Amino acid sequence: MELKYEFCIFLCILPFLHYLCSIIITRMEFRTIIDIPHASFEIMPCEEILLVGSCFADGIGRKFKENGFPAIVNPYGTMYNPASILHTIERLLPERVSEGKQKPAPRIVFLTLGTNHVYRLKETGEIVDNCEKRPASFFEEEELSVEKCADFLQQAIDILRKMNPEVQIVLTVSPIRYRKYGYHESQLSKATLLLATSRTSKTSYFPAYEILMDELRDYRFYATDMLHPSEQAIDYIWERLSEWCLSPEAKSFIEEWRPIRQALSHRPFHPESEEYRHFKAQTQARLQALKTKYPQLQDIQFP
Repeated sequence: MELKYEFCIFLCILPFLHYLCSIIITRMEFRTIIDIPHASFEIMPCEEILLVGSCFADGIGRKFKENGFPAIVNPYGTMYNPASILHTIERLLPERVSEGKQKPAPRIVFLTLGTNHVYRLKETGEIVDNCEKRPASFFEEEELSVEKCADFLQQAIDILRKMNPEVQIVLTVSPIRYRKYGYHESQLSKATLLLATSRTSKTSYFPAYEILMDELRDYRFYATDMLHPSEQAIDYIWERLSEWCLSPEAKSFIEEWRPIRQALSHRPFHPESEEYRHFKAQTQARLQALKTKYPQLQDIQFP
């Protein structure tokens, strides 16, 4: 009889125990979330954006393009070190001036640092951005110091500000590791770049490196080479970046643009069918309505 009584008491308090356990489990954190205060600026719908740097800049630049932003991504190829990033800025802005661009420098610029290793052409001593398939014996490798990295970055920043005083410059360090240096040496290179970013002025910093290293520290967030971030990781970093710096208007635009983009990428089995012609006309009408609402939307031709 006593055992039966205790069992009844247990049944009575079981729901409370279940509720208590659910609260404890809900409050447990199984990963470190990077706290990112909102940016001091906001990106508006369809705003032109310049991204220069490592192949991580290519990945994020692709996300901007997919979401309707006229992004300029590494116009002269991928640039991994601060000196090569400076070379791109020195070359691009005068070209935009000669083309009659209203603003030689876009208001939003992302500079993504990959490594502090550079290669000098032995004949001239200049830092090259691309070996252009010349023999390795023509070059000598050099590791830039924190001071030199910061100096190259600041030169690029000063040029951008001279061309557009309203420019917002975002610095990031690529989370992609360099196996050819050795993993310890790769970390030293990243540390050098991180220190260099902290010594620049009038810039913002987005912690893409920290997000992958701390929030997503699992190999399922890496590509098959175990070095580059996977598409899932890039999507997540894009989400954090969107939360950080996109304006409410830009987020609203993306929600309107997404179904149209999906329709534009549709490839029909029967392109001559009446159903597809109707679908195409509807999509064109929706696209035109969006362009009317957002005149700055880049001109997109339906295939």
